[in-house]
Amino acid sequence: MEPKKVLYSAIQPTGIITIGNYAGAIANWLKVQDDYTSIYAIADLHALTVRQVPQEFRQRALSFFAQYLAVGLDPEKSVIYFQSHVPFHTELQWLLNCYTYVGEMTRMTQFKDKSQKNADNINMGLLDYPVLMAADILLYQSAFVPVGADQKQHLEITRDIAIRFNNLYGETFVVPEPYIAKQGARIFSLQDPTAKMSKSDPDPNAAVSIIEDADSIMRKFKRAVTDCDSVVEFREDKPAISNLLTIFSAMTDRSVESLVNEYHDLGYRRFKHDLGEAVVERFAPVRERYLKLMNDKGYLSEVARQGAERAGRMAYKTVAKVKRKIGLVQP
Repeated sequence: MEPKKVLYSAIQPTGIITIGNYAGAIANWLKVQDDYTSIYAIADLHALTVRQVPQEFRQRALSFFAQYLAVGLDPEKSVIYFQSHVPFHTELQWLLNCYTYVGEMTRMTQFKDKSQKNADNINMGLLDYPVLMAADILLYQSAFVPVGADQKQHLEITRDIAIRFNNLYGETFVVPEPYIAKQGARIFSLQDPTAKMSKSDPDPNAAVSIIEDADSIMRKFKRAVTDCDSVVEFREDKPAISNLLTIFSAMTDRSVESLVNEYHDLGYRRFKHDLGEAVVERFAPVRERYLKLMNDKGYLSEVARQGAERAGRMAYKTVAKVKRKIGLVQP
């Protein structure tokens, strides 16, 4: 039987997973856990390019790990771990640095953007970020990587590095492809339906977390912006109500058409109330599991340890192969 191909994804522990993250990506991950060797990393090393408050950072990372488990990622089916718990990431990064050119890094769009935003902290980690990302992916011989628009360039440089190394030393790395899943729902801000829902939005009413309490969820949907008239329709000139219809559909697995038929003439107030209740119902079990997990730090530590051990065994094979190919003396 042919071994399953590896699907790899790493996300920085920014604190919360929004319903936009869930509908756009994680819901798809849950559907393919049996189809791939799925590896999900908490990319805590990547997050260090920005100054962190240690205690807050540690808590956010642990919370993010617990949210992965609470939402349904299964550590028996998938490898779930902290990037920093597997030292082979940074070891392979150094080796790949020697096959990556400075000009390639300085041309990266994200490096240019972040350098402008963090002019007082243009550190080497910021410049070398794509090589660490390449190491993350290539370490596990990943065939597929789910990427957003802002990461496509990083996957391209990962492919370039892999091909360059393979051309020099023979087949060493799987050259990864972008993972194109069935299009998840694109969910926008509750306060600005032209902007993607973001956990970093300064407006606290713009995004909803998968672990938010019921009162807060209901309040945010009550305050969600709507369009001029009171008719519930999915139209290009009604971006606010169209966004809310998309959320309602994603949360209930009902078609937008059926929701429009039910709520067309009932007004926004009733529509937003029922939408809020649907979101509460969808994520109440997630919140309950999350709170239990955060009260059992021993269990979280054990799951993280086991995930890192599984990841480490896979990563060791790749690093050993790379060292042998480039002529390092083996221990």
